[in-house]
Amino acid sequence: MDSKTKRSLTTAQLDALAIGALGAGVVTAEELPDGFANAVWRLGLDDESQVVLKVGPPPDLPLLTYERDLLRTEAMVYHLAQGTGLPMATLLHAGFDDPEIGGDWLILSALAGTPWNRAAPDPARDAALRREMGAHLATLHRIPGTGTFGYPYAGLTGATWREAFLKMVGAILDDAVKWETRLPATILDLVGAFHRNAAALDDVQAPTLVHFDVWPGNVFLNPDGTVEALIDHERAFWGDPLADFVTPTIFSDLTGDDPMLAGYQEGGGRAGFTPTSRVRFAMYQAYLYLILLVEDGPRQYPEADYARLRNGATEGLVRALGILTN
Repeated sequence: MDSKTKRSLTTAQLDALAIGALGAGVVTAEELPDGFANAVWRLGLDDESQVVLKVGPPPDLPLLTYERDLLRTEAMVYHLAQGTGLPMATLLHAGFDDPEIGGDWLILSALAGTPWNRAAPDPARDAALRREMGAHLATLHRIPGTGTFGYPYAGLTGATWREAFLKMVGAILDDAVKWETRLPATILDLVGAFHRNAAALDDVQAPTLVHFDVWPGNVFLNPDGTVEALIDHERAFWGDPLADFVTPTIFSDLTGDDPMLAGYQEGGGRAGFTPTSRVRFAMYQAYLYLILLVEDGPRQYPEADYARLRNGATEGLVRALGILTN
């Protein structure tokens, strides 16, 4: 989707980045339209390799508070996931605070498959994929943390999950005020809904690496319908593993017969399902829908493309608030 955060680079700039990082020049360059924040190109190099270049927003562009150093968060996930068996691209180079173009960028190995959201519907395959995705989430959630919750690069952290998550919520609500976002409830009502239910967050005692963006567009498929790779890890944080079931069920809900849950348990996952799980899940749904609504402020999506997303997020936020206020 078009976004103000996606910058343009010349062919000469793309060539210079590739040569400096990999020692090979650019022969072909295709800008990829998917994604919402970073500019992405698929590059064919003169050593006959194919790579993907991701370039972060201009460093002087105002963003949401949690979006500070997005590509550094992504690079962190790639480093932490090495050796775990998670299906991912390979991080080939990371450039931070680049003096030539400004900001951060990554070069990744190119994927050969198809995004799940572009594959033809196939109920049997999709059920198997959800089961496989559950197992991959279990692997991700076994990556050890450092003891701190939240977004380390954005400074939204805490010694407890309750402290960190309330900071994350406070930041997105501050952003909503800054960008004058239209919401289906007042800021005071939203603050109250989260804080009245905050004790449920105390069930989470150890920080887990949470992707928080595992929707079908971020899952690439092999020709046989299995998962080739999970992509776009920049929204990751340290928190409650239960939060990672929100984006795979976006605009709907998590049900007990979801194959993803079976795969998660088979993979050794423990998402902390307790009597407060429904409340915690609704809090994470509300947080995600707030992000989707507020991010239009700095990104300025084309209205024709964004209207459906806005409507879905608004309706989802209302449903989540219904659970939190009962």
